[in-house]
Amino acid sequence: MMKRILGISAFYHDSAAALTIGGKVVAAVQEERFTREKHTPDFPVNAIKYCLEFAGLEIDDLDAVVFYDKPLLKFERLLETYNSFAPKGVISFAKAIPVWIDEKMFLKKMIKEGLSEIGAYDKKKLKLLFPEHHLSHAASAFYPSSFNESAILTIDGVGEWSTTTIGLGKGNDIKILRELNFPHSVGLLYSAFTYFLGFTVNSGEYKLMGLAPYGNPEAKETYLFEDIIKKNLVDIKDDGSIWLDQQYFNYATGLRMIYDDKWAKLFGFPKRDGEGELQQAHCNLALAIQRVTEEIVLKMAREARRITGSENLCMAGGVALNCVANGKIQKEGIFKNIFIQPAAGDAGGALGAALAVNNMYFNEVRPMDTDQDQMQGAYLGPDYSDKEIELMSRKSSAVYHKYDNRDELNTFIAARLAEGNVTGWFQGRMEFGPRSLGNRSILGDARNPEMQKKLNLKIKYREGFRPFAPSVLAEDVENFFDLNVISPYMLLVAPVKESRRNKLPDNYSEMSLWDRLYYKRSDIQSITHIDFSARIQTVHKETNRAYWELITAFKKQTGLGLLVNTSFNVRGEPIVCTPEDSYRCFMCTDMDYLVINNYVYCKTEQPDWENKQKWMKKFKMD
Repeated sequence: MMKRILGISAFYHDSAAALTIGGKVVAAVQEERFTREKHTPDFPVNAIKYCLEFAGLEIDDLDAVVFYDKPLLKFERLLETYNSFAPKGVISFAKAIPVWIDEKMFLKKMIKEGLSEIGAYDKKKLKLLFPEHHLSHAASAFYPSSFNESAILTIDGVGEWSTTTIGLGKGNDIKILRELNFPHSVGLLYSAFTYFLGFTVNSGEYKLMGLAPYGNPEAKETYLFEDIIKKNLVDIKDDGSIWLDQQYFNYATGLRMIYDDKWAKLFGFPKRDGEGELQQAHCNLALAIQRVTEEIVLKMAREARRITGSENLCMAGGVALNCVANGKIQKEGIFKNIFIQPAAGDAGGALGAALAVNNMYFNEVRPMDTDQDQMQGAYLGPDYSDKEIELMSRKSSAVYHKYDNRDELNTFIAARLAEGNVTGWFQGRMEFGPRSLGNRSILGDARNPEMQKKLNLKIKYREGFRPFAPSVLAEDVENFFDLNVISPYMLLVAPVKESRRNKLPDNYSEMSLWDRLYYKRSDIQSITHIDFSARIQTVHKETNRAYWELITAFKKQTGLGLLVNTSFNVRGEPIVCTPEDSYRCFMCTDMDYLVINNYVYCKTEQPDWENKQKWMKKFKMD
């Protein structure tokens, strides 16, 4: 009988649950989507309920429940770290230890209590297992891949002890061959700069990545910052391993990432306030740390190739979401094939934990397709029926038009997009991971030079510098970008083709951040970053027919098989999950249209549509 395994990640950040049956991924979802608290660490009661209900299972039907790391090993690291740094960190120690003793030392009890909220079950029958954190990451990438054999690279902040691992996957087995241990961590190095530049740790790292292209690549200051980082903060070895000078970092035993005064002295300016004005120095420093990170990750990838001899690479861990570094690995041709887990962070650890136990503990036959991965486009969350959509509409007094013919719906929405309207697009099962991939997306026309400004300021309510990604028909990707592989999970950055670019003025790099941002750089301006790069999602008919057909309809009308795609949420809010979430978000922004399955809502037809405040909901700024 096929094993039914529930994977859980919780209690730190990005809680999630995932269900596998016979090694196949059945359902996976983050808890934040239900509670509406971004990156929630809470036990994923709602996510587990969804996974079990989707499969028609009770807790007693499960062969195992698997937590994504080993809490006692993590506690060992905590104690040894405080002992090594003593007497530093006394205040942090005094705050951390009671929490561990009261809660995290008794994690089995907490998990069992959390499961009791879902339903009654036989506690004696429950098999509760704990793979290591980085094994969960490695399994989340290798087992869903289309590779029978692959190098595996996992990079994040820290698990129990490991911060980076290089492994080798073969069939059902994963062997960890190299480890880099705490406190030396690429993820924590990058997060330290996230903090120093005024963004939120464990949330704002993608903002730092988005800010980096605004740095002047030829400026003396950028090279100086890069030199300061390498001489003072991080020693980079040829194999990609690193050593961080702890006199500049406070995360090991303190309550902050860094020593602010020491960093201010190093770089010549203080820590940026989160809402403070962005200066060119901030941009140049963002570019410097991005370059350093890319150098480290490239060296790690080369070392993974050297010690495994594999032509394939699987990646996971939070740093694997750095799609610029991923694009560099792809461009360098270090590996013939690359697969990156779309939920690469801790949420994906829930899935990896379940898959690790399925393959390495129960030794189930691993389902494989050498032509495509097993993530099903990452569309693994809830979907909603016509009845539920109509019930939401009645409750909200929403006005809609239902289309029985999808071709007519696509033709209508494609025309509205081509006119410059912004559309919320809600279809089928919700995406697993941090990216909206065409089922919970906000869409626009990439040709429109005002689209980036409109989306940032009037729809998302976020910083104006933030870039947007293109969704492009997989068969058309080479018409727009220098990319000859698929990128279904928006995890590769590649250049916009030269033929689509406009000539830049000679003083472009000296122009202000905002003047550079709004200068017309290409005929697909709103997805062309200021360094002519783009974070690409290739859309495939096989995994998302509805989205593929909409873009195809847009192409028929405009000649362009590409749309702007951003996540369906506002700043500080998780991606929408339910029809209620999507209608509220639609009504509190300047979105023009909303499509929920076959139901189309026009903003100006909605009651009291100009009163956005009525629908506003307070979210903690990220």
